[in-house]
Amino acid sequence: MAKKNAFYAQSGGVTAVINASACGVIETARKHTTKIGKMYAGRNGIIGALTEELIDTSKESAKAIAALRHTPSGAFGSCRYKLKSVEENKREYQRLIEVFKAHNIGYFFYNGGGDSADTCYKVSQLSLQMGYPIQAIHIPKTVDNDLPVTDSCPGFGSVAKYVAVSIREAAFDVASMAKTSTKIFVLEVMGRHVGWIAAAGGLAAENAGDAPHIILFPEIEFDAAKFLEKVDKTVKKFGYCALVVSEGIRNKDGAFLAETGIQDVFGHAQLGGVAPVIAQLIQSKLNYKYHWAVADYLQRAARHIASKTDVEQAYAVGKAAVQFALKGKNAIMPIIVRKSDKPYKWTIGEADLIDVANVEKCMPRSFISKDGFHITARCRAYLAPLIKGEDYPPYKKGLPQYVTLKNVLLKKKLKTFELG
Repeated sequence: MAKKNAFYAQSGGVTAVINASACGVIETARKHTTKIGKMYAGRNGIIGALTEELIDTSKESAKAIAALRHTPSGAFGSCRYKLKSVEENKREYQRLIEVFKAHNIGYFFYNGGGDSADTCYKVSQLSLQMGYPIQAIHIPKTVDNDLPVTDSCPGFGSVAKYVAVSIREAAFDVASMAKTSTKIFVLEVMGRHVGWIAAAGGLAAENAGDAPHIILFPEIEFDAAKFLEKVDKTVKKFGYCALVVSEGIRNKDGAFLAETGIQDVFGHAQLGGVAPVIAQLIQSKLNYKYHWAVADYLQRAARHIASKTDVEQAYAVGKAAVQFALKGKNAIMPIIVRKSDKPYKWTIGEADLIDVANVEKCMPRSFISKDGFHITARCRAYLAPLIKGEDYPPYKKGLPQYVTLKNVLLKKKLKTFELG
């Protein structure tokens, strides 16, 4: 059988290491040219497949592809676009088949989170539902660490490291000024429904009195009175209070404290700064001077301080995806399997996409302290290995050097396709 070309795309919010997965995919495919022809990348995720905007990665040098390993964000562009079912929008699936046929694509690699796993699973069913032979492998990525089955998600370890470092450094600043100035610092981090990123800040608190003194998790209902009492006691005991707050904390009615009323294309509520809400609550009730910060894109773009473990795992799942496809597998996702905590050992396994798509992994209650304001020793043991090691990018004139690919598009063979 003639060898097939491959399609790779990035989806959802990007990370500091998603390009390391792309590097793993492309470099591995280049070692198997007897079975895989060219590797095409979708411009802006699955949208690139639908609009026939395919990037020819063979136009990139080996040096440029290797540099993806230390370059943050999505080198080929990402998107938030969820395919509906075949029954709801058969037109889109027919278009995918047209594009795949036109460019001899038989391998599909989709790099993303839970919604992306759903898209990849739907594509994997093309052979069964519409008679087009395709092998679809999902490559895990999410800073939220909320994909099921896998022990951890590439992208999380680096954002965890950034948050832990940031709250430790900011707390040193606040502590030095607390006697006569700011006594409250609130760091807002990502986490719509799950508190993994917020929990990572807890790694900075290695000894009694270390920041963060309080962590607010989406998994724990926000109780204002209980919270304010904890803040006041902390300030009286240590002179200041540094907090890490997840953007997704909710009140007793289940409403986000920071909900704006806007929704994204997946129906997720758009969240607007919870840090000022918390800081102003403290000021109005306790009259403590405050500062707050929202990590936002900084936390997921910070390749300069990425976790070495995270980089290695991101590359490994990209490499494994190609190896699985070459073995004839379909509708699966490479996963991280933890072998031990001390010493930390891991390997690559696999999960069926039907068990991954649209399933969200929340933090276990056993990972959160009894009072709901910090992490437990069990959580620390889980998190600590994921932020270990440094993998600095090359620097020049004091700045990290990242690669911008040429992203040469293939000549289109089909008629224009309108999305929607």
